[in-house]
Amino acid sequence: MATPPRIRGTVGSESHEVSSLIGDAEFDHELLAELALSVGAAVVWWLDLGTDRLGWMPGLDVVVGVPGADPATVRARLAELIAPLTVAAKEAPAWQDFDLEQPLDTPAGPRWLQFRARVSTHGTARALVGVVADVTRRHAQQQELADLADRYRLLVELAPEAIVVHEAGRLVYANPAAVQFVRARSDDEVLGRPITDFVHPDSQPEMLKRIAQLAVPGATSDPAEAVLVRFDGGTTDIESVSVRTTWEGRPAFQVIMRDITAQKSAAAAMCYQAALVAHVSDALIATTSDGVVTSWNPSAEHVYGHPADEAIGRPIAYVVGAPLDPEVVLEAGGVAQAQHRRSDGEALVVRVSVARMDRGYVLICADETARRRAEHHFTAVVAAIEEGVLVVGATGLVESVNPAAERILGVRAQEAIGKPSTLTELHDETGHPIPPAQFPSAITRATGRSQHKRIVRARRPDGSRVWLSLSARALNPDGNLPSATVVSFTDITERRMIDNRLEHDATHDALTGLRNRTVTIDRLSPAARAHRSGLTAVLFIDLDKFKVINDSLGHSAGDEVLRVVGTRLSRSTRRGDVVGRLGGDEFTVIAYGVADPDEATALAEHIRTELTKPILVEGRQLHVDASVGIVIAEPGDPRDGADLLRDADLAMYQAKTRGRGRVAFFDVELRDRIQRRLQLEQDLRMAPLGDELWLAYQPIVDLRTNRRTAVEGLLRWTHPRYGLILPGEFITLAEESDLINIVGAHMLHTATREIAELAPDLLLTVNLSARQLDDPWLVSAVRNATYKAGLAPSSLCLEITESALMRDPDVAARTLTALRDLGVRLAIDDFGTGHSSLAQLLTLPLDTLKIDRSFTAGLGRSDEAEAIVTSIIAMAHAVDLTVIAEGVEQPEQLEILRTLGCDHAQGFLLGKPMPVAGL
Repeated sequence: MATPPRIRGTVGSESHEVSSLIGDAEFDHELLAELALSVGAAVVWWLDLGTDRLGWMPGLDVVVGVPGADPATVRARLAELIAPLTVAAKEAPAWQDFDLEQPLDTPAGPRWLQFRARVSTHGTARALVGVVADVTRRHAQQQELADLADRYRLLVELAPEAIVVHEAGRLVYANPAAVQFVRARSDDEVLGRPITDFVHPDSQPEMLKRIAQLAVPGATSDPAEAVLVRFDGGTTDIESVSVRTTWEGRPAFQVIMRDITAQKSAAAAMCYQAALVAHVSDALIATTSDGVVTSWNPSAEHVYGHPADEAIGRPIAYVVGAPLDPEVVLEAGGVAQAQHRRSDGEALVVRVSVARMDRGYVLICADETARRRAEHHFTAVVAAIEEGVLVVGATGLVESVNPAAERILGVRAQEAIGKPSTLTELHDETGHPIPPAQFPSAITRATGRSQHKRIVRARRPDGSRVWLSLSARALNPDGNLPSATVVSFTDITERRMIDNRLEHDATHDALTGLRNRTVTIDRLSPAARAHRSGLTAVLFIDLDKFKVINDSLGHSAGDEVLRVVGTRLSRSTRRGDVVGRLGGDEFTVIAYGVADPDEATALAEHIRTELTKPILVEGRQLHVDASVGIVIAEPGDPRDGADLLRDADLAMYQAKTRGRGRVAFFDVELRDRIQRRLQLEQDLRMAPLGDELWLAYQPIVDLRTNRRTAVEGLLRWTHPRYGLILPGEFITLAEESDLINIVGAHMLHTATREIAELAPDLLLTVNLSARQLDDPWLVSAVRNATYKAGLAPSSLCLEITESALMRDPDVAARTLTALRDLGVRLAIDDFGTGHSSLAQLLTLPLDTLKIDRSFTAGLGRSDEAEAIVTSIIAMAHAVDLTVIAEGVEQPEQLEILRTLGCDHAQGFLLGKPMPVAGL
C-alpha cells in the first residue's frame, strides 16, 4: 500500500508534521479529508490533549480574523475559540466528534466560524484533530429566510384576501380577512370545522374536483368562482385559488379567496354591452374627429379583412379602401350608400350610417352581400347538424327550430315557431307523463339551472314515439329570470331498443355487433376447446393509424371505421370462427381446427388484405392496416382464455415493434424477451448505485474553426449479466417505469462533475426526455447538479426533442423559461421529425436547433434533403439560433453543411462517443 502524504503545519513558531504530534495512525489523513469535506473550504488544526500544544495549517490566521499575525497571536485566538472543545475533549472517548459554531468580531463586521473535530489516539497519545471554516454566509441566508417567513406571515395576516388552510377536510388556519368573509366573531368559531360548512352545496362538487386534481406539492388550481355561506345566513360570491401544501408535515390545501360580488354585477353589465358590439353583424367603427380609427369590432375585421391591430390608428379611408368623410355623410342625412374594398381588393357595397359622439364619430357599415352570405352559411351549418335544437324565449314560446329538430320531432318549423314549448307530450323512462311545468326547458327557463341528458320519450304528431337524450341551458346564465333557453336533443330510440336487448348486450359489442371480451375468453377456455379437433389459433388484431383518424376526424368517424372493420372481419373469417372486439381498436379472431401455423398465417394475411382496402367515411377515403399477434393452442393446452389472449397480445406488440402491418407468433423467445425486460426494469432501479451507468461523450465541432467546442453526454449501461445495454432499450424502460427522473438526475450529476473536472473548456450538452420535462423538480435538479460540480450553468446545454416540447407546449414553455433563468442553454433535438407548429417553437427560449440525422444522411444523395436542410438553417439563423447537424458520417455531407452555412456538426466522421478519459 502506498504511504499517505505527510501533512505539515505550524506548532508555535516551528514547523512540524501532524504525525509528530498524534502519531502515524492511518486515519490521520483520511480524517482530515473527511472533516474538510463536511464543511467545504476549511483549514486544518490540531491539539495535543496531553501537552495542550496547538498546530495548524497555513491560512488559519485569515480564517480566525488575524491575517498576517505572528504564531503566538494566532495560537491565542485559536485557543480562545476552541476552548469549549478543549474542555469537552479532555474527558471524551476516542473517535468522538464535536461540532461548534462561534461568533467572531472583525473590522469588516461580525462573522461566524464552524469548528468540526474528532478525538483520536495513537498508543498513549491523544489529540483533537479538526477543521475550521467561515460560515458567515450560511448564517446570513438563514436569517434572510427567517425574515422572509416573518414578512410572509405578516402579509397573510394583513392581506385583504381571505386566506385559509384546510387539512383532512377541516380548517386549521384562517386569517382575519377570512373570519370577516364569513361574518364570524373570531377564528375560534371557524377553526376545526369542515371546509364544506362554508361552501354552498352547489359549489361543493366543483371545489372537491379541483382539490382532487392537485396531486403534487405546489400544484395550483386555476382561479374559479364559488359561493361562500356566512354565519349570518347570507352568501358571498368569491373567486378562489387552491394550492397543494403541507401543514405540520401532512398534506393540506391553502385557499386564497377574493370577494367578487360587485365585480360580477359590473361584469354582467359589461358583458352585455360587449356582446352587443362583438356580435352585431355590421361593422361597428369609431373614429376621431379627424377620421382616425379608434375602435374596430370583429364584424369590421370580417367585412374589410383588416385585423383590429392593423386598423386602429389608421385613417378610415385607408381601412375601408375608399374616400370616407363622416362629416359629409352627416350633412347628407347620416346615411349613405358607398363602394368600399376589402384588404384583398374585393369590391363591397356598403350602407354607411354615421352618428356624432363627443370626440369623433361612430360608423355602422352594413355589407348586405356579407350578410346574405353569412345567412346562407348559417343555414347550411344548421341543416347539417344532426342534433335537434329549439330556442325557447323567456315567454315560453318557441323562437327557432332547426331541420334536425323537425326531423326528430316530426314537426314543421313554421308550425312550431310561436307555439308554447309544450308542443309535444313527454314521458319519463317509467312511462309516466311529465307535467309541462316539469319539462326540462320549463325548469331551466324558471330557475336558470341547466338540465343535462334527461332521457324522455316524446310523441310525434303522427302518433309514433321517439326516445330523446335532452339537455336545456339558459342562453344567458347571468341574466334575469325567466330566461330564454336553448334545448338540444338527440334521437336515442335505436339505442334504447338495443338497451332492451339485455341478453344481446351481455355478449356482444354495442358498436360493431361482434362478441365482446367476456364471450371471447369463455370460447377460449379449455372446456370450450375440448370438443374441437386440431389446433386453435387466436389472432389478436390491433388497428394501425386508427388513433390518427379518431383524433383528427372525431369519434363519429372513428366509430364508423370500427363498424366497417367489424363487418370485414366477419366476412373474412371461416364459418364457425369467433370474431370479437376486445375494446378500442383491438379485435380478436378464434379459428378452430387449424391444421398448422401456416394456415393461421394465411388467415391473418387475408384479414389484413381486406382491412387495408379504402374505407369511405363522410366523403373521405381512409386507410388502416393491422398488426396481428397469433398464439397456437394445441389440444390439452392448459392455458385459459385470459392467458391465451395475453400471449396473443404480447405477440401483437412484437408485430408492432417490427414496423406495424406485420404478423408475429407468440413463442418461448418472446416470453424470454418479456422476462428480460422485467429483469432489466428491476436492475435499472439499482444501476445508479452500482456504478453500472456511465457516460460516453461525442465531440461537437465548430465548422468555421474545425475546433471541438462541445461534447454531448450519452448514457451507457454495463449490465453485470447482459453486458452493454443499448440506450434505445433501457431509456425506453426508464420512461415507461417512471425511473427516468432518477436515471436522468444521475446522468446530469455525473456529466457535470466529469466535465467540470476534466474538460471545463467544453460546452456540455445533455438530453432530456419528455418525462423529465414534466418533472416539477427538474429545475432544482439542474441547479444542484451544476452547483455541486462547480460548473457554470452557461456551460450546460439541455437538449429536448421536438415531440417532447409539443406534448404540452404551455408546461414546456414554463419549464424552459425557468431553466433559461438559471443560465442554462437550451436546444431542440431531432428537429423536423415531429409535428410542431413553427409559431409555437418560436415562442420558446431556445438557443440551438439540431438537424435530425435523417436529413443529414440524405445530403449528397437527395436534392430534397439538401433543400430541407437549407430551409432549416435559414429559418434558425433568422431567429438567431445556432444550428448543429447530427449524424455526419461522410466528408461530402460535411462540405455541403459548410457550404450551407451550418454552424456546428457531430457524427462518427468527427468523432465517436468515448469515455471522459479519452477527451
